[in-house]
Formats: sequence, C-alpha cells, structure tokens
Amino acid sequence: MAMTQEQAEAQWELGKLVHDLDMQSNARMRDWVAGLGLTVAQASALREMTGPMTMRELAGRMSCEPSNATVVIDKLEILRLIERRPHPSDRRAKQLVLTPEGTELRERLLKVLTEEPLFVGLTQDEQDALEALLKRALSRAETLQA
Repeated sequence: MAMTQEQAEAQWELGKLVHDLDMQSNARMRDWVAGLGLTVAQASALREMTGPMTMRELAGRMSCEPSNATVVIDKLEILRLIERRPHPSDRRAKQLVLTPEGTELRERLLKVLTEEPLFVGLTQDEQDALEALLKRALSRAETLQA
C-alpha cells in the first residue's frame, strides 16, 4: 500500500524527531559519563556487566558486534576495570569479570545514571509508553529486514 505525500512527509518528520531525541540523549549521556573518565561505549559495557560473561554475551547486551565490544573491553582492561579469565566450562572462551576497581566505578556510574532523568518532562507512564512504541517499531523493522 503506497503512502500519500502527506503520510511520507509525516514519517520523515517523525524520523527526524527520533534522530534528534537520539542525539540529545547521547549528548547527555556523554556529559554524565565524561565525569567518570569514560566514553558512552565504556559506560555501556560497565553497566551491562552484571556478572561474569563472555564477550559475545556482553556484545549482545550492548547491542553491538563482538568485534566492536572487543575494542571497548581492551581499553577497560588497560584501565584495570575488567579482566579476561579462562571460562570455567569452555576452554576456547574467555570470561569477562569486573575488577574491584571496575565494580566500584560501575556503582558510581549507576548512581550518576539515577541522579538525573534522561527524558526530562516525561512522566514514568509516558516513558513506559515511549519505550513500548520504540520497541514495537524496532521489532517490526527487524522483521522486515529478515
């Protein structure tokens, strides 16, 4: 079913709004984590490290490819925030584990993330509705790409 010109323009405007929201939220996140000496990707990795996990598991939680997560983990390892250890049941795999310093920085990060809402001006119900709509749109887009 073809869209009208008006519908196409409305979709374009909606896409711009989503992009602008993404840019603003990323800028705010960069500001928050910069005070901890982290990039957004490094902060994302620390936030997702809820326990020992493989690179593949962490990459999935970060919504990126394992090769991209490796670059982030390499830096966090240099900073002595994460260690690679032998996996207890898979000799081919390494397990990522937070160091004591990494655990402390992760706790500080979580505190920073709770101090100021990312979507100022939206009630919790509105944020929940936005999250549900965005997840639904992403799910449908993934279905179309498959």
